[in-house]
Amino acid sequence: MTDAADLTAVELLEAYRAKELSPVEAAEAVLARIDRDDPELNAFCLLDPDATLEAARASAERWRRGETLGTLDGVPVSIKDVLLTRGWPTLRGSTTIDPAGPWTEDAPSVARLREQGAVFVGKTTTPEFAWKGVTDNPLTGITRNPWDTARTPGGSSGGAAAAVAAGMAPLALGTDGGGSVRIPAAFTGTFTIKPTYGRIPHYPASPFGTLAHTGPMTNTVADAELLLDAVCGADARDWSSLPPPADPFTGGGPRDLTGLRVAFSPDLGFARVDPEVAASVAAAAEAFTELGAKVEQAAPGFADPVADFEVLWFAGAAKVVEHLAPEQRARLDPGLREICEQGARYSAVEYLTATARRMELGRIMGRFHDRYDLLLTPTMPIAAFEAGLEVPPGSPSPRWTSWTPFTYPFNMTQQPAASLPCGFTADGLPVGLQVVGARHADALVMAACRAYEQARPWRRFSRT
Repeated sequence: MTDAADLTAVELLEAYRAKELSPVEAAEAVLARIDRDDPELNAFCLLDPDATLEAARASAERWRRGETLGTLDGVPVSIKDVLLTRGWPTLRGSTTIDPAGPWTEDAPSVARLREQGAVFVGKTTTPEFAWKGVTDNPLTGITRNPWDTARTPGGSSGGAAAAVAAGMAPLALGTDGGGSVRIPAAFTGTFTIKPTYGRIPHYPASPFGTLAHTGPMTNTVADAELLLDAVCGADARDWSSLPPPADPFTGGGPRDLTGLRVAFSPDLGFARVDPEVAASVAAAAEAFTELGAKVEQAAPGFADPVADFEVLWFAGAAKVVEHLAPEQRARLDPGLREICEQGARYSAVEYLTATARRMELGRIMGRFHDRYDLLLTPTMPIAAFEAGLEVPPGSPSPRWTSWTPFTYPFNMTQQPAASLPCGFTADGLPVGLQVVGARHADALVMAACRAYEQARPWRRFSRT
């Protein structure tokens, strides 16, 4: 019999409807999986089994009465520990936050899931204040990759990705300011999308400004569609949030992609890519041709915007810690301290210059999407490397931005960008394909990912 912890959200809901499984059994299964595997993976920083089981029992009673709250009633979900969750501390991987709270408010996406009857399993690990592309912090230590526990799951939503991959909850909420859902999705063989900025409301406003997005993290495209439908839509606390999409993401059915104009850029014109990664991504691009798309190799035509991104990101980090006393700053992740010091030295003119270049990057991509509906790239130029390091061994740069050239540009432009598994290295490590659409073309990106998933089903992580 299949372990309920290995079922997708769609499969769980089908089993609930058929009375073959209850939300209590699903919750017990994921808690057992956490007990077994999380001591090694360190994906969770907070667990509350009593509250989880109480929520599952309430859901089971609603299913018995035929009075479910929403489309995710009874489905286990984890929350990244930067998103406010009523009744649970949000410590952001830092020793500088008082666990006593009070913790009286949900972030908009968390509130939507609670309203839907989702069962909260716990909060997942993040680097301190979500500042880097790997997941370790002074509060909870190092989070590890299920495929190889000597390696990082990426970050900053590394705990969420590890939890989803290992069957410790089929759904997760993550955040992405420079690749933070896409990096770990690529490293753990899971699916995610960073939607158009504002598609999922965000509160409190991020100190990193309009770079920061919220995104679903799942094992399948269909599960991500369910999660998107639950959490998209305006929230009065987020002045930049968008209204709900005109049509739901679920129920779109298969698509052959005939006539879709697709650009494939193996390096964006400036990135260096590991040959094994490049081969898997090129094969994935060929699958889009087989699905009927008109695929051409083409780069958007911009230079690496890393210097401008770092101005925006490092200044945001300085804002995060501006209120801390010297004794608290001394306890920060050393790398975070370094970028905060650098960010505090930027002038307003330097920040606005980086913002102007960001807007020019947006113009370039807007014109590019006049010619192409989608852009395909690697999600990451490398596979997962040693856990506990900010950069791969031998890197000439000390910063995580040096090995994430495909992700942060699309935070700057606010476009939807998904990552889906497309192969493995010789060492058995997952490789990710990034699918980028024009702003507000979230539905097209999801439809393309759905078509690829159906044509090229990916192998999920299994411990056995």
